[in-house]
Amino acid sequence: MVSLARASLIYEWRRFLPAVLAVAFAGLLVQVQLSLLLGMFSSVGVYIDRSSADLWVGYPATQSVDLARPIPGKTENNLWAHPEVTAVERFTWTMADWQRPGGGKLSAVLIGIDPRPQAMTFATLLTPALRQELTVPSTVLVDESDLEKLGIKIGDYAELSGKRVRIGGTVNGMRAMGGANILTSLNTARRIDPNLRNDATDYFLARLRDPSRAELVRDQLQPAGTFKPFQVWTAEEFSIQSQVYWLFESGAGSGFLFSSALGLLVGIVITSQTLMAAIVAALREYATLRALGVSSSSLRAVILEQSFWVGLAGLVITAVVGALLVMAARHAHIALEVPVWGCLATGTLVLGIALLSGLSALRALNQAEPSTLLR
Repeated sequence: MVSLARASLIYEWRRFLPAVLAVAFAGLLVQVQLSLLLGMFSSVGVYIDRSSADLWVGYPATQSVDLARPIPGKTENNLWAHPEVTAVERFTWTMADWQRPGGGKLSAVLIGIDPRPQAMTFATLLTPALRQELTVPSTVLVDESDLEKLGIKIGDYAELSGKRVRIGGTVNGMRAMGGANILTSLNTARRIDPNLRNDATDYFLARLRDPSRAELVRDQLQPAGTFKPFQVWTAEEFSIQSQVYWLFESGAGSGFLFSSALGLLVGIVITSQTLMAAIVAALREYATLRALGVSSSSLRAVILEQSFWVGLAGLVITAVVGALLVMAARHAHIALEVPVWGCLATGTLVLGIALLSGLSALRALNQAEPSTLLR
């Protein structure tokens, strides 16, 4: 029966081709939606994930890293007092206006960091050469994908919140969900925004002697009592918390999830109808098999086996086309995340769609009675 399923698919490939394409379309739609969703919200956690700090310290109950509020500068003393802490540095975050050379303004996020070579902030994002650029006063870095949006190129001078800055270089992976991210040193950030000159800061980053003890040190550093001037998170905890907030509480993530679910439903319906049409078209062949003594359960096994191979072929097409789309998207600086678990989930989903469609199409098999040959 299994060989019969494969043989019929090969011989009647034109009949089953629409079903294969329907499965591939459904899988591709789900994969692209998932990759866009993960890519969009992983950009929120890039500030944490591309830094090497073990602990992040910020305003109590901060839901996402981009929703920062200032905390007292004296918090640094609490961190240094712990014997496990080996390094502490500041991370500032403020809004600014970018004046486009051709006219018009653009909202920007001005990020002030420690530019030293051993600094924790953006440790895996900035090269030593870019950090050296940041030591030059009034120098900023922007994401490569934002150059056209900002209307500038490397080496140009521009106006940021009324202050003259020079574009010292570009980074890749800091594209903002809105506006643009402008990266600079703490000293330059304070010159551009006078409000940053006070002792308060948005975050403190801390490095530990033993990173495996991060959760224990976090609990020991948490302030006691009802008045909590700050809160401590592990880097992994704060990154997940930020992405979960944007995924489930911001509204944008819910829209993506709804569209993905709708695409999946459409894929199941289209695939089911396409497979059913292929089975109905072969109704006389199935009736002939019934007349030769093949049981209904054996024919059901054939149809389910055909559904599996249709799903597998659709999965191959999904993988090939999906890989091409990912390369094209990254070339266009579109944020996409394609984790291994996402690929496995999509593959399982594609095969599930095909098998569910096959089960739905079994209704047509009831018409494959030997009497059909007499009509």
